[in-house]
Amino acid sequence: MIDIYTHILPRPFSEALGKVSPRLGNIAARLQGVRALHDLEARFRAMDEVPGYSQVISLPNPPLEDIVSAPQAADLARIANDAMAGLCARHPERFPAFVATLSLLDPEDALREADRAITTLGARGVQIFTNVAGKPLDRPEYQPLFAAMAGHDLPVWLHPARTADMADYASEAKSRFEMWWCFGWPYETSVAMARLVLSGLFDRHPALKIITHHGGGMIPTFDGRVGPGMAVLGSRTTDEDLSGILPALRRPHLDYFRDFYADTAMFGSATGLPASLAFFGHEHLVFSTDAPLGPIPETLRALEELDLTPEQRHAVMRGNAERLLRLDARD
Repeated sequence: MIDIYTHILPRPFSEALGKVSPRLGNIAARLQGVRALHDLEARFRAMDEVPGYSQVISLPNPPLEDIVSAPQAADLARIANDAMAGLCARHPERFPAFVATLSLLDPEDALREADRAITTLGARGVQIFTNVAGKPLDRPEYQPLFAAMAGHDLPVWLHPARTADMADYASEAKSRFEMWWCFGWPYETSVAMARLVLSGLFDRHPALKIITHHGGGMIPTFDGRVGPGMAVLGSRTTDEDLSGILPALRRPHLDYFRDFYADTAMFGSATGLPASLAFFGHEHLVFSTDAPLGPIPETLRALEELDLTPEQRHAVMRGNAERLLRLDARD
């Protein structure tokens, strides 16, 4: 089985990050407290508990765009990609592929780094976050990256990004009780997906592949609000004319949301995971645990409860990842 969305902190990257951004607050404590993020022996022990298990690796939250300057972020992305490529070369059975880190603070540099990571280092796609230092992904300056990834025929991993600084109530300065993470991240994912759909991204690049984290956010369980509810887009808005958005799309708007891929990293959810399967279908569902930040055993138990044929289960657990990442096409 191939766990398509796992996170790691390679030592060269961690050391370089510590020099330019020594204080990352609570997130740093959280990451340092997860030993398997930076201790390979601890990571391998956990992996060995599941026979035939391998991981596609990527950096964890936070986005580089949120913590360092544009030049620093570009340097850190290169260090991270070199380090992850080295890990894959040394441990190919453990790590069959890695996802390239980018910084979209400099979109042109991000294009160059994506090309270098894919063509020179062997990355099987790129990871971006649901916003770029507060800017939406449908802005014009980010569109060349989506075009490039469609050209490479490799996926974009979409990771949610939201912090406690985004308050839940206007009367408060910060989000409390970690609601920014528990509910904020699925919301961030859903809004980013909607902005990309309504911008016509999939009309411009029909074969583009985007893997959403944590089951596709809120979309599977709110498909009624997204579909019939959004069909009257603009009727609730008086200060902006939205009447031309949906007619400009070539297909019914809900269809585009099914073009995304969703992973199974839902912390062992017994109800959310079937909803993701029902909405996206087994061909657009990919096995992920979010390890070591998410639980492997609980995720596997939830997957065992899904109503899948043997062929469908193989697709979710391995086949879809092999196809998306074109693992058989590598030299």
